Amino acid sequence: MSGASESDREELARRQSELLGALIAGDPVPAGFDPGRVEVQVLSLAAKRRDGVERAMPGLVAALGPQRWPSEFTAWARSHPKPAEGGSRADAEAFATYVEGMRVGGEGAVQTEGAVQTEGAVQTERRRTWWERRRARRRGGDGGGWNPDAHY
Repeated sequence: MSGASESDREELARRQSELLGALIAGDPVPAGFDPGRVEVQVLSLAAKRRDGVERAMPGLVAALGPQRWPSEFTAWARSHPKPAEGGSRADAEAFATYVEGMRVGGEGAVQTEGAVQTEGAVQTERRRTWWERRRARRRGGDGGGWNPDAHY
């Protein structure tokens, strides 16, 4: 686009912004784009976010259950862009806040706050312990294994 005029660049930027809005914020699909293909990408991006949230806050997944978790998160993610800062943890916290609002009443309510935070802390500690054991094995801390500091 080295020969493109300023108005061409502005038009391209506007179209890119519209497409981005459709992909991450639930905005309408801009003219000229295949709605089916955009939908595939929307679902793909939501699945990627869902995987990150699962790692960041596994207790939330457990609280919703395997039947509700994927559909609830995907529906929410379609109209709630990922927070600009904080990564998957911030995304998980925003979704947990939404779920907590659902908990206020009625059928399908979910107990989240205590259960999610406690489960997440337990899971994080379990991972840390696993990682420390693995690192000790690799460094020869259990009497065997690879030692990255050894001179072979």
